[in-house]
Amino acid sequence: MLMDPMGGIVMTNDGNAILREINVQHPAAKSMIEVARTQDEETGDGTKSVIILAGEVLSVAEQFLEQQMHPTVIISAYRQALEDMLDLVRDKVSVPVDVTKREEMLKIIKSCLGTKLISKWMDLACKIALDATSTVAVEEHGRKEIDIKRYAKVEKIPGGFLEDSEVLKGVMLNKDVTHPKMRRRIENPRIILLDCSLEYKKGESQTNIEISKEEDFSKILKLEEEYIEKICNEVIQFKPDLVFTEKGVSDLAQHYFVKAGISVIRRVRKSDNNRIARAVGATVANRTDELRDEDVGLGCGLYEIKKIGDEYFTFLVECKNPKACTILLRGASKDVLMEVERNLQDAMNVARNVMVEPRLAPGGGATEMALAQALNEKAKSITGIHQWPYRAVARALEVIPRTLIQNCGASTIRTLTALRAKHHKGDSTTWGIDGETGNIVDMREFGIWEPTSVKVQVLKTAVETAILLLRIDDIVSGVKKQGSDGGSAPQQPAQSSEGPEP
Repeated sequence: MLMDPMGGIVMTNDGNAILREINVQHPAAKSMIEVARTQDEETGDGTKSVIILAGEVLSVAEQFLEQQMHPTVIISAYRQALEDMLDLVRDKVSVPVDVTKREEMLKIIKSCLGTKLISKWMDLACKIALDATSTVAVEEHGRKEIDIKRYAKVEKIPGGFLEDSEVLKGVMLNKDVTHPKMRRRIENPRIILLDCSLEYKKGESQTNIEISKEEDFSKILKLEEEYIEKICNEVIQFKPDLVFTEKGVSDLAQHYFVKAGISVIRRVRKSDNNRIARAVGATVANRTDELRDEDVGLGCGLYEIKKIGDEYFTFLVECKNPKACTILLRGASKDVLMEVERNLQDAMNVARNVMVEPRLAPGGGATEMALAQALNEKAKSITGIHQWPYRAVARALEVIPRTLIQNCGASTIRTLTALRAKHHKGDSTTWGIDGETGNIVDMREFGIWEPTSVKVQVLKTAVETAILLLRIDDIVSGVKKQGSDGGSAPQQPAQSSEGPEP
C-alpha cells in the first residue's frame, strides 16, 4: 500500500506500479526502476523478475571485482552467457503453442494472473483478457497488429459485483444524449461519426462587424441559421439514427436533429470516436459536406442508454465484427478496480505476446533452473578465467525459484537442492516450484506456462542492465551537497527544511 504525495493511496502487487510510486536518490537504483518500466512497456509482465534477476546478477559479480578481476572480463563472460541462454530458451526449453485453441490460451493467462489479486475470479478474468485481445487483433499485409492500449478500453464503474464485469461486443461511453426528446434505444442504428462542430463557426481571429441598418443585423443572424441548417441537412440526408461528434452541437442544430428523429451525442473523446469507428465500421468524417454513404456505420446491433449509479452510459453493443471493445469493470471500491485494471492489463499483454510469438516456456522457476543447469554444463567447456563469471550467471538464475520457495514459506535450501537434483538428472526441463505449497511439481501437468517473449525479455533486460552498471567506475554527483560550502550553510534554512536525505 503506497501513499503518493497527493495523499491518495495505491494498493498493488504490480512490480512496475510499486516502483513508479517510489522516489529514490541513488542513480543506480533509478536505472533499475527504468528497467521495470521497459519490461512493462515491452511485454507487460515479468517486472519483478527483471529487478530480482538484475540485482542478483550484479551481486554475484561482486566477488570477482574483489578478486581484482577486470569488469570487461566479467562483462564478456556475461554476454556469452546471455547469448547461450537465449539460444537455450528458444531451442530447448520453449514449446510451440496453438493460438487458435481456447483452452491453451486460457491456461497461459491463468499462470500470469495466479499471483495477482484477481486470482479469486480467475476464469472470469482470463475470459475477459482473452476476448478483449482477440477482438482487437487485426491482420493486415501479413503482419499482426494488436493494439490493446488504444482499442481495448477499460471502463471502471464502482458498485455492483466483480462477477458482473464483462467484455462488451462494442463500445461504451460515459455520455447521454444532448436533448431529452431523443431516442435512447435503437436497434441496428445507422451511425455517423463527425470530427467537426455542428454550430456556427466563429471567425478564427477577432472579427468586428459594423452594422449601419438594423435589417443587416437580422441578415447576419439569418446567415448563421442558414449555415447550421445547411450542415444539419447534409448529415440528415444520409438518414442516420445516431450522430456522434467530437465537438459541440448548438441548440438550433439539436432542434433540427430532434425533428428528424436522430439522437446526437456530443463532445466524444477522440480516442472513443476512433474506437466506435472500429467497432461499428464507420469512418470519422472531418467535414459534413464530405460525408459519403460508405462512411455510415452499420455494424452495431443495439444502441441504448442505461443508468448505472448516478450516471448515464451509452452502450453500442452486439456489433457484428468489432475490432475494438470496452471492458466493463464493476467492483466494490475504486482501489479494487484500479488493481483489477492493472491485472487485466498484464493479462491482455500476455495474451498479445503469445499471439505475436506463439511459443511458451514453463513457469514456476522451471525455465530458470533448466537454464542454470545447462549453463553449468557448458561452463566446463570454457577455458581460462571466463568460466567463473559464466558459472556465476547460472547461480544467479536460481534466485527466481528460490524467491518462489521463500514466498510460500517452505525450507529454501532443501527444496532448491532437490530441484537442482531433478534438473541435473536431465530427464525433464519442466520441474518447478508450486508457488502456493512450495512443493516441486512438473509444470507440464501443473499447467503453468508463460510466453517465451516475456522470458527472453527478462533475461535480456536483466543481464544488459547488470552489464551497464558494471561498466561504471565511479559515480560523480553534479549536485552540490548541503552544507558543503562551509560557514554559509546555516544562513540557508530553506534547503535544510527538507530534512535529511534517506
